[in-house]
Amino acid sequence: MHIVDWIVLFTVLITIVLYGVYKTRHIKTAEGYLVGGRQTPWWLVGISVMATQASAITFLSTPGQAYDDGMRFVQFYFGLPLAMVLLCVFVLPLFFRLKVYTAYEFLENRFDLKTRTLAAIIFLIQRGLAAGITIYAPAIILSSVLDINLRFTNILIGALVIVYTLLGGTQAVSQTQKQQMIVIMAGMIIAFYSIVNGFPSNIGFVDALHLSGSLGKLNLVTFDFDLSDRYNIWSAMLGGTFLFLAYFGTDQSQVQRYLSAKSLKESRMGLMFNGLFKVPMQFFILLTGIMVFVFFQFHKSPIHFNPAFKTALEQSTGSANKLADAQTRYNDIFQLKRQAITAWSDAHNSKNEAQAQKYSDEITTLHRKEKEIRVEVKNQIAEYNTTVQKSEQIEVNDKDYVFIYYILNFLPVGLIGLLIAVIFSASMSSTSAELNALATISVVDIYKRSFASDMDDRQYLLASKLFTLAWGILAILFAISASLFENLIQAVNILGSIFYGTVLGIFVVAFFMKFVKGRAVFISALLIQLMVIVVFYLDHIGTVEIAYLWLNALGCLGVMLLSALLQGVCKD
Repeated sequence: MHIVDWIVLFTVLITIVLYGVYKTRHIKTAEGYLVGGRQTPWWLVGISVMATQASAITFLSTPGQAYDDGMRFVQFYFGLPLAMVLLCVFVLPLFFRLKVYTAYEFLENRFDLKTRTLAAIIFLIQRGLAAGITIYAPAIILSSVLDINLRFTNILIGALVIVYTLLGGTQAVSQTQKQQMIVIMAGMIIAFYSIVNGFPSNIGFVDALHLSGSLGKLNLVTFDFDLSDRYNIWSAMLGGTFLFLAYFGTDQSQVQRYLSAKSLKESRMGLMFNGLFKVPMQFFILLTGIMVFVFFQFHKSPIHFNPAFKTALEQSTGSANKLADAQTRYNDIFQLKRQAITAWSDAHNSKNEAQAQKYSDEITTLHRKEKEIRVEVKNQIAEYNTTVQKSEQIEVNDKDYVFIYYILNFLPVGLIGLLIAVIFSASMSSTSAELNALATISVVDIYKRSFASDMDDRQYLLASKLFTLAWGILAILFAISASLFENLIQAVNILGSIFYGTVLGIFVVAFFMKFVKGRAVFISALLIQLMVIVVFYLDHIGTVEIAYLWLNALGCLGVMLLSALLQGVCKD
């Protein structure tokens, strides 16, 4: 990057950190630190809820997901508005009436201490791992493409987050998320404009939509019912709705955002703000990925977007010649496809539909051949990985590198720094909310409830800060030792789907199955959580095929059914 980009990057990041520290310098109580004194306005609640979910993974991985698989990932969010309505009707009124700090305090009132503690521990495991991923995800991409040390990048992101979250708590998270969302959305809009502006003069935005549609990228809705398919309307509206109910209703990183609202009304407005604007935001990010795809129909893309692959294969015995041959064929197909697209555009603009269809078919054939060559290279990388140590292996899937490749190679000086700041800001935004939530659960549900119930407010405030620091350090350590999944945005959702369903099941039983008591639901939750993990493992090794979104429904419904059956034999 140019020195100007580094200046822009660090100016944005340091300004956000200092702003967060300044705005929360008055926080002196545990309540102020943990729930912001319950004075957050609805619009800031809505922004904070959106920013917590929109991690760096969203802005790194989602455009690459669209580039590779089209728009159908947007279906994942179709259950979100329904989940927000259900939470506003059934969950928020109870939380505000009880004036809880965490979602799990309610479980002790309804069941017992062990059920509350179990739910809290499941959250700490799941969200503690996720915090490491949200640091590691942008760090490994940025360290690779910017050629800077991965460990340094992990520590930098983690340290910046720890500073303002440690000092200001919930209010620091909310205040900085406001600035971070401004930077994020401004950066994405500028990037979108730059991508479209980079098309040839005879290709407009509508033409780009026609072209991407002809290549199967505008596949918004899939109605085929297939349990092994991760993204169709059925997995979205059923599995996705369960996931969002669990995430926004039981995950403290989100619950803490709307518990800080001034009132129940403002909390509801904040959640509905998220329900209304989250889907369009994700649609826009995916559409940005589609525009990147169209852009690379006119500007030659690398045969593999991870920059580390080329050096590794060229130094590998037997791989260099294969790579050279694949690259030659790839270049030839690009030239042929570009000529066919130009001819298609001329025919399309002149309303010659027969000629347009002819060239569209030719483009589709060439695009398929291009994808086959990219698969060849991925197979070469997989073969290379079997010959080296794990620390030297190259990530086979390059979806997460697509957008950052465009940013670094095609944006002007200054804007590169701004878009890198977008990625860092998104990582800091989600990680700060996670650390804040982890500290709150650790203090309120574990430390205060079971180990130190008679300390004064100043001591609980100190404990909250120490737990924030501890979880921040653990997240950095996990990030340093982590490894990439198939796709970063899927990694976070998979991790959530393994654990969220069980916790949601506990809450559903608490709300709607009044005859079930603590022992039955506690045993059910343990057994069903183990079952979900086993099912996920069997899917991972190929014994069964079930998309991860269905794990949410499996966990929730499993806890409900088993606890109802066990209640007949359990005595509390």
